[in-house]
Amino acid sequence: MKRRAWLTLGAVVLGGGGVVTYAVASPSGDSGAASRTKRPVKVYDLALKGTAGGKRGLPRTETRLFSMVGVSWTGAVKRLDGTAQVRTRGQESGEWSTWRDLEVNLDPPDKPEAGMRGASEPLWVGPSDGVQVQVVHEDGTTGALPKGLEVNLVDPGVVTDAETRTTEPAAFVAEESTPAATPTDGATPTDGATPTDGATPTDSPTATPTDGPTGTPPEPTAPSTSPSPSATTPTAPPSTVPEPPITSRADWGADESLSPDPSEYNADVKAVFVHHTDGDNDYSCAESASIVRGIYAYHTKVNGWNDIGYNFLVDKCGTVFEGRKGGVGLPVLGAHTYGWNRESTGIAVLGEYSTTGASDAALASVARVAAWKLGQYGADPSGTVQLTAGASQKNFFGTGFTAGTPYTFQRISGHRDGYNTQCPGNSLYAQLPTVRAWASGPVQGLKVTSVGGAGRSGTTYYTKGAISVKWTATTPASLIQSVQLLVDGKTVATAPGTATSANTTLAVGSHTVAVRAVHQSGKTTTSAALSVVADTTAPTFTTAPKLSLRTGTVNTTAVPVTLGWKATDDKALREAQLVAPTAATFGPTTTASSRTAESGTATTWSMRAYDYAGNYRTASASYTPVILQETSAVRSGSWTTRSSTSYLGGKSYSSGSKGASLTWTFTGRSASWVVSRAASSGQAYVYVDGVKVSTVDLKSATTLYRQAIWTKTWSSSAKHTVKIVVVGTSGRPTITTDGLVYIK
Repeated sequence: MKRRAWLTLGAVVLGGGGVVTYAVASPSGDSGAASRTKRPVKVYDLALKGTAGGKRGLPRTETRLFSMVGVSWTGAVKRLDGTAQVRTRGQESGEWSTWRDLEVNLDPPDKPEAGMRGASEPLWVGPSDGVQVQVVHEDGTTGALPKGLEVNLVDPGVVTDAETRTTEPAAFVAEESTPAATPTDGATPTDGATPTDGATPTDSPTATPTDGPTGTPPEPTAPSTSPSPSATTPTAPPSTVPEPPITSRADWGADESLSPDPSEYNADVKAVFVHHTDGDNDYSCAESASIVRGIYAYHTKVNGWNDIGYNFLVDKCGTVFEGRKGGVGLPVLGAHTYGWNRESTGIAVLGEYSTTGASDAALASVARVAAWKLGQYGADPSGTVQLTAGASQKNFFGTGFTAGTPYTFQRISGHRDGYNTQCPGNSLYAQLPTVRAWASGPVQGLKVTSVGGAGRSGTTYYTKGAISVKWTATTPASLIQSVQLLVDGKTVATAPGTATSANTTLAVGSHTVAVRAVHQSGKTTTSAALSVVADTTAPTFTTAPKLSLRTGTVNTTAVPVTLGWKATDDKALREAQLVAPTAATFGPTTTASSRTAESGTATTWSMRAYDYAGNYRTASASYTPVILQETSAVRSGSWTTRSSTSYLGGKSYSSGSKGASLTWTFTGRSASWVVSRAASSGQAYVYVDGVKVSTVDLKSATTLYRQAIWTKTWSSSAKHTVKIVVVGTSGRPTITTDGLVYIK
């Protein structure tokens, strides 16, 4: 007769002389939308079997959803002398993972009770539908393995309203015509459970495992010098720092029926031990509650503990979860660090941190919880403390402890400091000094990064008055109580610890500006002070923009000119800008720029001088370059006309007669003589207002046209005459002139 039954996940393959392998069975059908509804946490305990000799195998098969896996064995204080490895198949990807080690050197309970088991750290693998496990001795030998070796699979279920899942439960209902083992919440199948639905391996005689290897930790006896946990509920003492936000057991979906025993309490919290939980680090933070539920179910149903071992858990996004029940503000006795639980609290970071460091968000939350718990008992998180050993053992570094003897620990220590384990991983362990500094204060790395509304010159900032000061700190904002903006040592604004800027307006004059951060502990730190000058005086132009002619090639639309100016400021000149007829920016020491101007057109040249405070002044002047053709000159001597498109206006005058001259008269402030140059060109004398001022040699290896070769500028506009006289240079007497340009 068929009946409805929960299908067990199939077992088994064991090389009974020290190698165990396990693969799961394959169901038929699909529960479909049923997996999206709420379902409780379930743990499936599956006995591993094998023979005394040879390795037996079962091809990998598949099942439905589980998200956490571990191995366990009979004997709470026995250690597994070997390596346990798992590989899983992702429910979504359908791909098998690489082999991954399970951490098996875990703390035994301080007071082992009947039914407690030794176990590996549970490994979060995410929604998976296939698994294979092998257990081997570290040295490859085939010695006996502990009794009652099991694979433990955890389906964290769907418990809270916030959770949505599209995956299947770890076991499912199907029609069975033969009896099958019936796992219940926490029920352990007998060693002789037979895999069902075609998963029964062939030729798999039952092995008779013997006790585990010797050298396992003894059952500790708490020395009389250690405070005993209290059976009554104490009062939560106030802390010197605020309590961080904590997700309650109800909010992460704890099934309180799994831990019916009353909570026990210590006298106080003297130290904090930091752990990691192992497993994937690429979990989403939406999965964190289910991971915590899985650990809780594993600790209670697999290890046989009366509650989750950790007092607090923290995910990579910084969310803090209440761990062991009894009140987050009370000194609840945990089960996290063997031999040291009586005087400490345990905080576990979800994930594995042997080679990858924990996120800043996680570290900040660990620091906040540690500071809060230690602050309840007036302890400095950066200090040390004497803890009394509750067991004789060695830690990860080989330091020996004797039960009843006090030893010095950091107030915030790693799991490995108290017990022989790699936890919390090399990378997270290396981050503990940062956690201590963040938890203890003062704020680290505080500095002003910018002063908005001000310009900087050297080490001094200049402003018209209103400024916005921005800062950063390496200590997370969640540990900062407030930040004060200081002007000349006095507080002018106060911002919350999460702020990164504050505003104020400075009076005219010189000031010092700094920020002071108040850590949640009350400790303060002040940034380096900055020099800030409030200035409302605009720069001045001691020389207004002036235009003068310069050498170069002349076109009717582009006459070479030099724009000159001089600006100063009573504090610090930042720059000068040309704003018309074109735009350009110049440094504070620049006083001239080569430009071009269109001839025959009056052009306004406007400049603006800025200081570092942002004050500015504008100065403008209008100038017109004028081209005087050769035909407008007064001639003497013999001159001939030449025509070419290369000449200004298409024509020029040429003469090789010694003493021949051209004279132009104009009213302006700058002039330039425009000529042609060639290898055969000669020399000319230049007279200004009747005085010889220059001898110009026009010889050039290449032929050049419309060259402003000689210029003259006066301080102001006036009437002037410029006369050009042919020198009559031997062998090359000829000069060819295009005309004269002047600025009015």
